[in-house]
Amino acid sequence: MSTPRTRLGLVAALLASTALLAMPAGGNAPPAPPVTAAVAWPQAQRGAVQATLDDGAEYRPGLFLDARTSIGTAASTDDRYLRLVRVAADGSARELRRLPRARHPSFQALTAAGDVLAWVESTDGGKLQLFTAGLSGAPAPRELTADLGRAEFYQSQYDLVIADGRVHWVAAAKGDVTQVRSVALTGGPVRTRSEPGTWKLSAYPWLVNGVNDTSGSTVLRNLSTGRDSPVRGARDRATTACSPAWCRMASLTAGGLNRIELMRPDGSGRERLAGDTAATVIVDVAPLDRFEVLSRIGPNSELTGNNELIAVEIATRRTVEISPDAGSVSYRGGMLWWSTGNLDAIVWHALDLRTV
Repeated sequence: MSTPRTRLGLVAALLASTALLAMPAGGNAPPAPPVTAAVAWPQAQRGAVQATLDDGAEYRPGLFLDARTSIGTAASTDDRYLRLVRVAADGSARELRRLPRARHPSFQALTAAGDVLAWVESTDGGKLQLFTAGLSGAPAPRELTADLGRAEFYQSQYDLVIADGRVHWVAAAKGDVTQVRSVALTGGPVRTRSEPGTWKLSAYPWLVNGVNDTSGSTVLRNLSTGRDSPVRGARDRATTACSPAWCRMASLTAGGLNRIELMRPDGSGRERLAGDTAATVIVDVAPLDRFEVLSRIGPNSELTGNNELIAVEIATRRTVEISPDAGSVSYRGGMLWWSTGNLDAIVWHALDLRTV
């Protein structure tokens, strides 16, 4: 279920989507073409999943566990239910849950840690329920709680965070207050901690602010210590998105051109990463603290609506082409996946950045 703050949480990514790729310093020559991922990262694990299951149902992945194993949604063969299924490397599907389609269901905020899978279910009327299951097949799916409050999800890998034996999420409270909620993986009462301001979860135990602000993040807060770390060095009129390790800024140059930069939250190490027709395509900043994932207009973009998918290696500043023609792009926990093709023939591809 998309909430108003869900949409606001995507403001930074949408504003950054007009950012332009930088020309080489001191010249106007076009940048060298990127090396392909197959050449740059020959050891990286890649996989592909068909958009149709063996039973003929249309499949959309919501989480990849590795390059060939995913969890996602598909209608039942009689079209009466929406199923949450695990698709193995051989294409076989195992059903985890099903909800009547008449109730307009959704499965969202899928996340995994160790052998634990967690997700949120929603149906008519905005009712939310938090479920977990064992990735090995046991324990079976079970509800942890329906006390989620006004839960807020931002299409981030941190919408649900599994840490310290608990599942954590944020919810909106009255006024300018964010509730940080959690429940034990064994079940029980929900703990609630109120934080003035509008926050979202980042790498645990950190919160980041700026969800409702077009200027983006200005403070990181450590939930364990209560310590605030201000974001320094952001440009005026820039949209800044931060993790505990990196901040991404989208701003305008003095000449009216757009740019994407990366820096540490304390303002150090600022580097210009991108310009030209590049655009951010995922909410989370600097996956694995090693890459920045972008898209840019390709030769067939106007015809297909798809774009070139690239990654910039932060350590080397090398640009790597992941796909020349990517459609929908998602990221969770080191796994990057994207679609190719059109509505008549979609294929989902996955790249395990953890193996790079």
